Amino acid sequence: MPKVKLTITDSSCRSGYFKKGQEYIVEDLCPPLCHELWNNIYPSVYALLNGAELDYGSGRAKMFDAKCPDECRVSIHGEVLEE
Repeated sequence: MPKVKLTITDSSCRSGYFKKGQEYIVEDLCPPLCHELWNNIYPSVYALLNGAELDYGSGRAKMFDAKCPDECRVSIHGEVLEE
């Protein structure tokens, strides 16, 4: 089964949960992310875990970029880790 690496690329999280550079590996369980951010990125993570390629820039790739729905205070990058 593939794994998805999530990296916090920018953060001004008002709760102080996230710092730039933090990484999480997702295999089958939800990582320790706040509900708002996880709910926003879960469809992309699920798709990547199941072999999908997503729209990325002007092409398709096994990665995505997203922002927290709380005023875009946290930016995150997700990518498939090839085995």
